[in-house]
Amino acid sequence: MRQYANLPMDFADASLVVLAETLGHGRILSTDRRDFDIYRWRNQHPFTNLLFKSA
Repeated sequence: MRQYANLPMDFADASLVVLAETLGHGRILSTDRRDFDIYRWRNQHPFTNLLFKSA
């Protein structure tokens, strides 16, 4: 959370980041498009938001 101090991370966002790191992939489903375009799991991997993924 310190890494994203300028972008407030709430508990739900932090939970998805921790879960991605635990599961070893960044496939998520979130309406929070802006934040998850910036957040990275394992500090380098971008998330794949399945809600906004084009077919």
